[in-house]
Order: sequence, then C-alpha cells, then structure tokens
Amino acid sequence: AGAIVYMNPAAEGLTHWKSTQASGLPLAALFNLLDENDQKDQSTLVEQIITGKLKGGSANSKLIQRLDGSTVSVALVGTPIYTEGVISGAVLVLHDMTQEQQYIADLSWQAAHDPLTGLVNRSEFERRLQRVLDEDCGQGRSHCLMFLDLDQFKLVNDTGGHAAGDELLRQLCRALPQGLRDGDTLARLGGDEFGVLLVDCPAETALDIAEALREAVQRLHFMWKGRPFMATVSIGLVHLGDTPASLEGSLSAADMACYMAKERGRNRVQAYSVDDLTLSMRFGEMAWIQRLHMAMDENRFCLYAQEIASIKGEAGEVRHIEILLRLRDESGRMVVPDNFIPAAERYGLMTTLDRWVVHNVFKVIAQCQSDDRHQVPQALCAINLSGSSIGDDTFLEYLKQQFETFAVSPGMICFEITETSAIADLQSAIRFINELKGLGCQFSLDDFCSGMSSFAYLKHLPMDFLKIDGSFVKDMLDNPINKAMVEVINNIGHVMGKRTIAEYVETPQIEAALQEMGVDFAQGYLISRPELFTCESLYIQPVRPDPLMFDAPGTLR
Repeated sequence: AGAIVYMNPAAEGLTHWKSTQASGLPLAALFNLLDENDQKDQSTLVEQIITGKLKGGSANSKLIQRLDGSTVSVALVGTPIYTEGVISGAVLVLHDMTQEQQYIADLSWQAAHDPLTGLVNRSEFERRLQRVLDEDCGQGRSHCLMFLDLDQFKLVNDTGGHAAGDELLRQLCRALPQGLRDGDTLARLGGDEFGVLLVDCPAETALDIAEALREAVQRLHFMWKGRPFMATVSIGLVHLGDTPASLEGSLSAADMACYMAKERGRNRVQAYSVDDLTLSMRFGEMAWIQRLHMAMDENRFCLYAQEIASIKGEAGEVRHIEILLRLRDESGRMVVPDNFIPAAERYGLMTTLDRWVVHNVFKVIAQCQSDDRHQVPQALCAINLSGSSIGDDTFLEYLKQQFETFAVSPGMICFEITETSAIADLQSAIRFINELKGLGCQFSLDDFCSGMSSFAYLKHLPMDFLKIDGSFVKDMLDNPINKAMVEVINNIGHVMGKRTIAEYVETPQIEAALQEMGVDFAQGYLISRPELFTCESLYIQPVRPDPLMFDAPGTLR
C-alpha cells in the first residue's frame, strides 16, 4: 500500500502531519486526492507514481483534502525507487500551488475587467455576447443589448480634470447595477461608454430596465470640490432578434441606436428599429467607415486637380489649382467625396483623410521640384481642410512637419476651409489661419454666403480668396436674386481686399457675366474637368474643353 518512511518540514506543513506521526502510515491516511469536480480520485498516489503518471508538469496539479476537511492545491511529482531492478519505494514531492493559482486567477480577472470600475471590460463583454449569439435564440428565448453613453462627460473632465471624471465613473458603477437583474452583464466599453447584456429578457422588460438606468443616472447628484454636475445618459437598446446575428451587426445596431438617442436630445432611450429610416442612413455611413479604413489600407485613395483660371486677363498671375480627393471602390470605379465625406465627418475620420491628402500632395510637389525638367513657377495648390483638422493642434504641428520634411514652400499652398467649419469655432479658426499665414500660406473661404451671417464673420477671417457658393452661380442667368448675390459677394470681397473665385462655371455665358462683374477667378467644367494630380498638373495648364460641348446653360453633352 506504500507506507510513509519520511516527511520533510515542507510536507509536514502542507499535510498538517508531523513526520514522526505519519511514519508507517499509508499515504491515504494523510489526505485524499480530489479531481476537478472535488470528487475523490479513485486511483492511489502509489499507483500513479508506479505507472509514471506523476513525472512532473502542470497537468499534475491536484487538490488534496486533509483530515480536518481543509483543501490545498499542490503540484505532485513522483518517481519510483528501484533496487536491483525492482521497485522498492517512491519519492513524492508536493509543491504548494496556492500563490501561483491566486496569481493566475488575478491575471484572469484583470484580463476580463476594467481596472478603474471593476466592471467587465469590452473583450469579456464581447465574449459573453458572442456566446449568447452562438446559442439558439429560438424556443421563446429573447435577449437584449444596450449601449450607454454619458452626456457631457467631457465637461466634467475639462472642468474638474480626469480625477473628477474617474470619480463620476466610479459612482455611476455603484448606481447602475441597482437597476439590473441578477445575471445581467454590465461592462465598461471604454471612456464614458457602457454596455449591458440582458439574457432571457423580453423587449418590454428591457425597455423598463433601460428607463430605470437612465433615471438612476439622472438622480445621481455628482459633486466635485463643491461644484455640482448634472449627469445624464443616452441609451441605445437593441433586441438581438432584430439585428444581424453577428457580433459586429449587434454592436453596430446598439451603437447606432445610442448615437440617435444623443442626436434626438440626449438623456433618453432609443430602441433600434429596422424601419427607422434615419437609423438606416446611419448604418450606411458606418458601412462607409469600414470601407474607408479598407481603402486606406489598400491605398485606393487618389488625388485629382482642377484648374482655377483667372478671367480678368491680368498678366503674371500665378496658376491656381484645387486638389480633389477621390476613392476607387472595390471594383475600381471612382467614387466622389459626396458619397463618403459625410460618414467620415460624423465618425471622426476627416483629420486622418486630411493628413493623407497633405502628405501625398507634398510628396508629388517634392518629386517634381527634384526633377530638372520642371521649372518654377509652379501652380498654387489649394488643399481642402475639414473643421475637425482646423481645431486640432496636433494637425497644425503635423502640417509644419510636412513643410519641413518635403521642403515645400508655404507660399505655394492655399488651404480651403468652408464657411461653416470656420464659424463653428471662430477663435480656433482664426488662430489656425494666422499661424499658417505667418509661414506664408494662403487661405480660401469655400462656399461663401451659404449661411445668413457670412458678412458679419468675414471681417474677422484673414482670408486671401472668397469662393462664391456655386449654388448662386450655376443658375444666375435665370435667377436675378442669385445674380445679385454674386455681385454683392464679389463687391464686398474686393472692398475687404480679397480676390473672388466663382464655382460651377459651366457655360461661356456664365463666364462672360462673371467677367463683366469683375470676378477674379472661375472654376468649373467650362474651365477644365478634374484630372489626375501629377507633376504636369503643377506646370502645364490644361486645354479648355471645346465650347461646342455645351448646349445650354448648366448642361454638358
């Protein structure tokens, strides 16, 4: 049966037996071996040693139950002792695995939980959601998913610092579980975003739970250093049976519903519906974001250039071209920005696109300047910038670095910003413009007079060019009001020392009318169609399209 001959102090501590007491007793008298289900192991240790099952390794971790009922996890290594080829005994080594197992448990917990709040983290939340999706949702089972996004959380961070934001999150995580059922999963997905998974929960019950969570947040009176902050939350609710049966589809639907809750006034619950046209449109935009990331990875963006021609006939005028972003789709067809820019603006991708455009424009310019065949002067390049880039200090530093890296003269770059983005944050726009004008860059205000307050803001913006909104230009010959608007914009621009550019110039008749008004530049299909941006774009003026191509104002064969 295998009687004990000797135990060292470590074995005594693990088994709670003294060596003198245990001497002569069988191993089974000291402790029981338990399997993974805490049941007694039917094979004896001696049998396992003799058969070579305890040669070492983590597979031999066992739970032993001592006579007092307590248990301890140990790693067992055993080897038989041979005398003249016959087994005469065995050595058994027990290693206490308590600390190691606690360490592993801690690591496992940390990998699945958010360190600030102690809630389940995104990866664990997605794992649990995937498990639910993999199960059969039929037979009357109903599951729901929620996304929660705090309203005005940035205000707390900006006013009280990140310590205030962290404390608000901790308080929320104490309040939110009170509105949940046992077994529901509450997770912090990142920042001020939370997720809730409701298993076996009808849609009506889920809506009640969502409202309870919203009210719990609203009741939270958060104070930081004596200052009160109002806390509210926007919640997107999805019944998993109404979404694509995939992790990505479910998360996208919940995210979109949450986004719509914010758009429709905040501090509300928005249930996802496949019949909601606005949600459908947002889904289309989200699909575009995925396509844009793929296009970036696959280098399917490209640049085109369109001539901006002087129509005043002044000698020595530097050529002017606008750089236009285009995208080749998965089948190679060209996609114009109107199809993807709204999605990029809504989901924070515009600064990434702006960086790509700047880098690649400067790259072409640098290549051309190093080619002896091309001589200055080169064309003034107008590059469109988004409102998000104008308010981003890191983007300003990026621009300065690109000028230095490619040795591009700032005097040959004109940045175009829309009137809407300029007045959205006027002070940031003015600071951004002045910083780059100090380097020598020029600026153009695009779509001027698309808003009613244009003239009030114009005097504050240090612009070089005004681009007259094409909606006024394209039918000005048939609409006296639009023609008068073009004249007024042109005259005020000149009074303020700015040159004017008319967009959508598509017929010789419109060009002649603009010349008569004294507009400085024209841009449109009459002047040139957009062409791939190359060195030739910088140094060779394109030939105008044949006027016979135009049948009537605004039309092109």
